Amino acid sequence: MDVFSRLFDDLTGWLTIGIIVFMLVMMAYLFGMFITKSSSHDKK
Repeated sequence: MDVFSRLFDDLTGWLTIGIIVFMLVMMAYLFGMFITKSSSHDKK
């Protein structure tokens, strides 16, 4: 756990967490767009 406390002592830990969260949000957004596109394609 000492590594984690040292990681969050400076900005690098928060930057890494922010990048990971940002990537997850973007993937979820693109996946949602893909699902809505395919579902609307089925209705036609």
